[in-house]
Amino acid sequence: MGRIVSSVTIANAIHPEFEIRCDALVDTGTSGMILPAAWKDRLGNFAATREIRMETADQRIVTAEVCGPARVQIEGFDLVFNEVTYIHMAPVEGGYEPLIGYIILEQSRAAVDMIGHRLVPIKYMDLK
Repeated sequence: MGRIVSSVTIANAIHPEFEIRCDALVDTGTSGMILPAAWKDRLGNFAATREIRMETADQRIVTAEVCGPARVQIEGFDLVFNEVTYIHMAPVEGGYEPLIGYIILEQSRAAVDMIGHRLVPIKYMDLK
């Protein structure tokens, strides 16, 4: 499968002056909006935070910080309100690779087109 990277804007829902616009990898194996811990100050203080443990693709267990509420908009799709999860990432070639997970995709009404390697709009939300 090819890589799907999409432009996304993330903001603190309570303090919208704190905003990040970046390219993020679509990762249907993760749940939420995953950001590098190094960017935490860029979105300011959130109303709620909690610590969780997550399992990585290579089966390591890492600690992450979940913060919200956040405003997330994948370019060309619906604006949604959810949380962001900060994890410690190692920069690759001087940059980080945020991840857009399946919950954000579903809320945004975005589906993965496996043949075209892109995101496409979903006409209807599932109710079944």
